[in-house]
Amino acid sequence: MLNQLKKIENRYDELCQLLMQPDIGQDPKRLAEVAKEKSSLDKTIEKYHEYREVLKTIEEDQEVLAEDSDEELNELAELELQEMEGKKQSLEEELRFMLLPKDPNDSKNAIIEIRAGTGGDEAGIFAGDLFRMYSRFAERQKWSVDVLSSSPQGIGGFKEIIFMLKAENVCGVMKYESGVHRVQRVPKTETSGRIHTSAATVVVLPEAQAVEIDVAPNELKIDVFRSSGPGGQSVNTTDSAVRITHIPTGMVVTCQDEKSQHKNRAKALKVLHARLFEKKQQEEQAKLAESRRSMVSTGDRSAKIRTYNFPQGRMTDHRIGLTLYRLEEILDGDLLEITEQLRLADQAEMLKNAG
Repeated sequence: MLNQLKKIENRYDELCQLLMQPDIGQDPKRLAEVAKEKSSLDKTIEKYHEYREVLKTIEEDQEVLAEDSDEELNELAELELQEMEGKKQSLEEELRFMLLPKDPNDSKNAIIEIRAGTGGDEAGIFAGDLFRMYSRFAERQKWSVDVLSSSPQGIGGFKEIIFMLKAENVCGVMKYESGVHRVQRVPKTETSGRIHTSAATVVVLPEAQAVEIDVAPNELKIDVFRSSGPGGQSVNTTDSAVRITHIPTGMVVTCQDEKSQHKNRAKALKVLHARLFEKKQQEEQAKLAESRRSMVSTGDRSAKIRTYNFPQGRMTDHRIGLTLYRLEEILDGDLLEITEQLRLADQAEMLKNAG
């Protein structure tokens, strides 16, 4: 660990020197890259320097005790040594977490796709509930929400809704939401009072940058048509809706939420790029037989990850066995405890595998 920290410190010193060079301001892109890398190391370096000071104090206290001189001084050194040993252990644990491999996608914006699953109309209503939950969570975190595409159903909710959350490190927080979400409740459409189980699928994709995915214009088939609402009624008199087909993979993305064809096209391309980026990543990971498959974030869309039980007022995350009896608050966007517990479980698993 110390060798790794020393290498990080050397790199940090290099970055500080680069930022002091007068000519770096002439290249704004390079300046931003260097500043961002330095900023990402600030906390680790600060914690490492604190750790070194603790090691130095421990060494000094041990020297005092070895000399076996003044009794009062020895007593003070003994007390400080006990305190520093505890602090050393705590700092080592913090540093081990800081040295875990970083997912480069964590810092990106997140594109989230919610689709109604089993359960008919009730599944669509639940998909709408999940969208509201994430929107409220985003509002609490001061993230921006941009709906890219939606297919509303007549009685409320969505057959499908795709939206982007924009903020620093938003993907790192939201990536654990991918999977099947299950709801148990009496639907509004149910007259006999029976509890139904419905489901919706959530997929979280990192926003892909143009340099990460190279799509040639001749690989795209772009169709335009008139937007339609629930039941198929026309909601626009112009051909503003856009359907983009990626010919090599057969992927199809449709966007009709905006009145402008250009805006719909831009949003559809964002979703397509994100899906192609995810496909590329999955193919690369499949080649690495020894790649880590975390129980918290396997990326398995078919895995049932969470149940929202209305009669009992509880939410259970099946991956980490977390049950909370405050369903109303959670559906109103109070997700911070859940996302934090999932992050800690993922880190703990990474530490275990690294050890």
